Amino acid sequence: METKIFKPQEISQAAALLRQGELVSFPTETVYGLGAVVNNEASVKAVYQAKGRPSDNPLIVHVDSPDMVWHYAAKNADALALMKAFWPGPLTIILPILPGSLLPCVTGGLQTAAFRMPNSPATLALIRETGIPIVGPSANTSGKPSPTTAQHVYHDLGGKIAGILDDGPTKVGLESTVIDLSVKPAAILRPGYINADDLAPIIGAVETEQHHVKANEVPKAPGMKYKHYAPSAQVLIVRQQQDFTAAVQNELTKADRPLGVLAFDQQLAQLNSSANSHQILTYSLGENITTAAQDLFAGLRFFDDHPQVKVILAAGVTEEKLGLAYMNRLRKAAGGQFYQK
Repeated sequence: METKIFKPQEISQAAALLRQGELVSFPTETVYGLGAVVNNEASVKAVYQAKGRPSDNPLIVHVDSPDMVWHYAAKNADALALMKAFWPGPLTIILPILPGSLLPCVTGGLQTAAFRMPNSPATLALIRETGIPIVGPSANTSGKPSPTTAQHVYHDLGGKIAGILDDGPTKVGLESTVIDLSVKPAAILRPGYINADDLAPIIGAVETEQHHVKANEVPKAPGMKYKHYAPSAQVLIVRQQQDFTAAVQNELTKADRPLGVLAFDQQLAQLNSSANSHQILTYSLGENITTAAQDLFAGLRFFDDHPQVKVILAAGVTEEKLGLAYMNRLRKAAGGQFYQK
């Protein structure tokens, strides 16, 4: 199959493919999604097949307005308030659905579904042109780092899907916050750019203790059950309070191959002034947590293009606000492994 790259002015062509039951990747402010129309069972199942995604991992339903949600879910005052405050934007809302309104392959067989209105004019126009919501997990091979450019999507899914709507690099870089409004109190199932401090003034208390999904349990949101975001190399997280340069130098003594380093500019500057810096391959996370969130997945993907790197030391941060979301993704990429001296 030829995978066509569409520019924003070619949205009508991408929408036509979706209506025909084909798969088209689309941009959001967070990561690129893999789209299929929500009411076509064969197309939705093809999303799982293209990604190699477990079939009990539910999909996010992308809409072009809050009004589109109420065709599938009963109106909810808290949801309306959050939509008014944060949509379009990086917030996914889980709601009980109307009986029979969505295919079981969309919801993972649950009576809840996740809805989001992305802050991407190109994708909102794509949904309007298609005339129906689009399901959209991240457009990558399941378990690998999420894509933040159209080129990342093509690398993983070229030849497997019909098209990619290319609107440049994403702005946020980490997937949306997922808030579950089907429970009381509401609970954050996946941290993201929008945090509990942002949500609580609008809907009251928000549970932030993440639920651990059992082996026989269907997760309510993507990214809860299976290993995610992992490059081929082993990622080791260097805690913020550890000496990053010392960790790199110590790790270099253990192997005779280049070491991957994913770190902030200040940390990289210190490395460049130390000995043996030629034995490391580096990727910058920029100056702060905002740039780190934007660049994390691109950095993890960078090392997949350098198979000589078998170990990556990655900079950890304080787990608060956006740092909580960053560390959530990094822990999954590392399989929970931290650097040990």
